[in-house]
Order: sequence, then C-alpha cells, then structure tokens
Amino acid sequence: MSIDESTAARVAKLARIKVEPEQLPALASEFNTILGFIEQLGEVDVDGVDPMTSVTPQRLKRRVDEVTDGNQQGAVLANAPDAREGFFAVPKVVE
Repeated sequence: MSIDESTAARVAKLARIKVEPEQLPALASEFNTILGFIEQLGEVDVDGVDPMTSVTPQRLKRRVDEVTDGNQQGAVLANAPDAREGFFAVPKVVE
C-alpha cells in the first residue's frame, strides 16, 4: 500500500493537524515508511508464540472481591451541599 500526498492531506485533516502543502511529500514519505515497517512485522513467524501482556512473565495477584469499606453513607453525604433521602441532590439541568 502506498500513501500519496492527497491521502496524507486527508489523514492530517482527519487528525486535525495543520500541514502546509509543501510538507505533504515528506508526510506521505513518513507514512509509507511506517507502512513498510508494519508489512515487515506481518512477515514474522509467530506460530507457537503465546500472547503476552508484558515482556516479563507475571502472574496477576488474585484477591477476594469483598466490600471492606462500606456502611459510610452518612460520612460520605456529610460532604454534600444538598443530600436528600440518602442521595446527593443536584440541580435539574435538563428541562
């Protein structure tokens, strides 16, 4: 795949990046370099390689999912400028 100047201009517009017309050839060239690198990555043989989330093998810590800091409704609502019936009261913003 090859990126021309008009495609580079469109990408810049979609990304909301101001690119001067004289800079478009260089931008298109950079895009083509990036796409060439991505094509090289597609040629790598990854059969038998497990997906990983980190470069070092790690086991995620497991914990019991339990509430440890509950039953503080009164303390939380004490900070509210307006609390009614156990909830924060806010002004109506939609008519």
